Amino acid sequence: MDNSSIDVFVTGGTFDKNYNLINGELYFENSSVSSMFERGRSQLRLNIKTLMMVDSLDMTTSHRDIIINACKKSKTNRILITHGTDGMVATAEILAKANIEGKTIVLTGAMIPYKFGSSDGFFNLGSAVAFAQMLPAGVYVVMNGRYYKWDNVRKNTNTGFFEEVVR
Repeated sequence: MDNSSIDVFVTGGTFDKNYNLINGELYFENSSVSSMFERGRSQLRLNIKTLMMVDSLDMTTSHRDIIINACKKSKTNRILITHGTDGMVATAEILAKANIEGKTIVLTGAMIPYKFGSSDGFFNLGSAVAFAQMLPAGVYVVMNGRYYKWDNVRKNTNTGFFEEVVR
């Protein structure tokens, strides 16, 4: 297993949405992830692959199967997935239950599209790549500079922040 590189799987979400100036709709075109790493002057060995460009509210079992298979086939033990925030926790749970042994899998996203300029996506991507290198094997959600285990996180739709589940 390769410990010197990180596989980055792009799945879409607000992170990569564009704004149509004419009709005001958000849409997908190309991912910004590669250019974000270039802009951040990353010196890491990254294997960036777009798996899909879909809003996580529209994500199906088939989409999640593609993500699981990509993680299982990955030859590295460090994986970062960009994902829509609305379905991120559900995908994290499915990944954890897929029994992908010996790999650190980190999901991150954005509340505001990167192309808007004032996005949290750049910060979240940087935090996620750092946590992907440091955390032990398992599945995690990284948002707003914090990491959460897959089974102890939720998106607070009132505040727009992710938080630990209080039990």
